[in-house]
Amino acid sequence: MMPAPTFADGLLALLTGFPAAPPLPDGVEALNPYQAEPARDLLTRFARHYYADAQPRVALLGINPGRFGAGSTGVAFTDPAALALHCGIENELPRRAELSSQFVYQLIYALGGPAEFYQHFYLGSLYPLVLVRQGRNYNYYDSAAVTRTLWPDMQKSLRQQAALPSLRRDVAVSLGRRNGEFFTRLNQELGLFEQVIVLDHPRFIMQYKRRFVPDFVTEYARVLGELLSPSTFERPT
Repeated sequence: MMPAPTFADGLLALLTGFPAAPPLPDGVEALNPYQAEPARDLLTRFARHYYADAQPRVALLGINPGRFGAGSTGVAFTDPAALALHCGIENELPRRAELSSQFVYQLIYALGGPAEFYQHFYLGSLYPLVLVRQGRNYNYYDSAAVTRTLWPDMQKSLRQQAALPSLRRDVAVSLGRRNGEFFTRLNQELGLFEQVIVLDHPRFIMQYKRRFVPDFVTEYARVLGELLSPSTFERPT
């Protein structure tokens, strides 16, 4: 009898096999970091360490990966330094700091550290490929034409992530308020999650609200901590 697939199995199959984007307008390119080394190896090591079970998890989904977080390491919201220092996965990538990663790991420690956090939560992106334009990070919603072109793949991405082993469907979290508008729209079309909670994006906080970071960490830890008790949510009648 074959063992049941783990969360790691599902996530690795999803990301390494996600299809290339169609030709995009406005000079935007899509890159899949999970199909090349060292990101593929680092992601595999991370997933096998933190996601090697079918524990129920809440999805926290950002926009699309940036070049210096998952675009380098394959691990969402995790730059090379964080991957080594906080997750124990050594790597030889340049130690370029990524703002979102800095906030996220403050939050992770407020919730008990990586081992505890990743047992209950899954960090990902609404669209899983890196988008760049003229060598700079690009968001899928920065152009209406790009959003329209990527919409079928965004639907596919959300369906596949919702189907990951034991991912909770009673609630999901959008990291980013603009992202939350599109997450909510997708969810209304697909009917995957009962509730989508929308929070400010970590990068926005680090760029524009840095003096209030401790307050945001405390508030996010409170919101996410409450999600560990599913009974706090009223299910639709």
